[in-house]
Amino acid sequence: MSSAAQSRESLFQNVRTLVVKVGTRVLCDDGGLVEARLEHLAAGISALHDRGYSVVLVTSGAVGVGMSVLGYATRPSDLAEKQGCAAVGQIRLMELYARHFGRRDKAVAQILLTGEDLRDERRFNSVRATVRALLEKGVVPIVNENDTVATEEIKVGDNDKLSADVAQFLEADLLVILSDEEGLYDKNPKTNKDAKRIAVVERITPEILRLAEATPGSKVSVGGMKAKLTAIRQAVEAGTPAVLARGDGANLVDIVLGKDAGTLFLPRARIDRKRRWLAFVTKPKGRLLLDDGAVKALRDASDDKRGSVLAAGVRKVKGDFEAGDFVEICDLKGEIVGRGRTAYGSSDVEKIRGRKSGEIAALLGRAGPGHVVHRDKLAVY
Repeated sequence: MSSAAQSRESLFQNVRTLVVKVGTRVLCDDGGLVEARLEHLAAGISALHDRGYSVVLVTSGAVGVGMSVLGYATRPSDLAEKQGCAAVGQIRLMELYARHFGRRDKAVAQILLTGEDLRDERRFNSVRATVRALLEKGVVPIVNENDTVATEEIKVGDNDKLSADVAQFLEADLLVILSDEEGLYDKNPKTNKDAKRIAVVERITPEILRLAEATPGSKVSVGGMKAKLTAIRQAVEAGTPAVLARGDGANLVDIVLGKDAGTLFLPRARIDRKRRWLAFVTKPKGRLLLDDGAVKALRDASDDKRGSVLAAGVRKVKGDFEAGDFVEICDLKGEIVGRGRTAYGSSDVEKIRGRKSGEIAALLGRAGPGHVVHRDKLAVY
C-alpha cells in the first residue's frame, strides 16, 4: 500500500461528521440542472448516512436552476435579477432534494445563511446548535447562502467559503468539495493534456495557490479553483482535513473510507472553536502591521503563553475601524499572522502605535487598555 493511501485510511478512521459541498457546475450544465446528478449525490450521501456518518450538504445551484426556469441563457449581472433567479430556483432545488432523499427514507432540512449569521458570535453559535440538533435526529441539513436577500455587505463570499465556515462551527472531521475536476493538478488540465493529479498536499503554499490557474467558467456558476483552495486552506489551517474530488459520478463512500480519489489536503493542528471563529469567520475591517519582534513573539508562543498585541509593536495602521471591530494582524510585508478584536479604533491606534502601554493615557487624554488586541480575543495562524 502506498504512503498516500496509508495517510488517507489512517486519517479517515475517526471521521464521523463531514461537510460535503457541491458546486453549480456539478449539478448543472449550460442548459440548467441535470437531475440525474442530483439523484446520484443524494444516493451517495444516503449511503454514508446508512453507515452511521453525519453529513451536512452545502449546495450551490439555486441561481442556476432559477435561470433555466426564468429563461436566462447566461447568469444575469443585475443583483435583483440574480436574487429573483435564486428565489425561484431555491424552491425547485429543495423540492428535488426532498424527493430524492425521501425515496431513501432520509429527511432533509433547509438552512439559508448570510455572512451576518456567521460573523455575529451569538448567531453563529445558534446556527451551530440547530445543525447539531438536526444531525442528532438523523436529518440531512442542506445549507445554501440566502442569495435572495444577500448583498455584498452581508454575503459569505461563495459557497466554497460557506462550506469551510460550516466545517468550522461543526468542528467537522472532514470537508469534501466536489468539483468539475478530478482534484488539483500540477498544471491546468483544461489546456494541458499531460497534467497530473496531485494525490496529497501537505500544506497550501503560495506555489500551490498558483496552480489554480484561471479557467473558463460555465454560464451558470461563479468561483473557480482558487476559491476552492482558499476555502480548503481555511479548513486545514483550523485542523480539518479536506478532499477535492470530481462530483459528477463521485463515490462518496470510497472517498470517506480513504480510497485514492481526488486530492487530499492534510490538516494542521486543530484549534479550539472560539479561535476558529476569530481566525476565519469574522470579517476584518482593517490591518495592523507589526514589527518583526512582535510577530516573532506571537508566532513562537503557545496558545496558553501567547501575549497580547501591544501598541509598542504596531508600526502601521491600515483601514478605518472602530473599537470592537475585527482586524488582521500582519507582518511588515503584509503577510497575515492572525486576526483579533481591537480595543481601539484606527485613529487612536495611529496615535499610540510604537509607544509603551504606560504612555497611552497621556497620548489619548483618557485611560484605556494597555493592549491593542487582548490575547483572549486573538487568533494566530
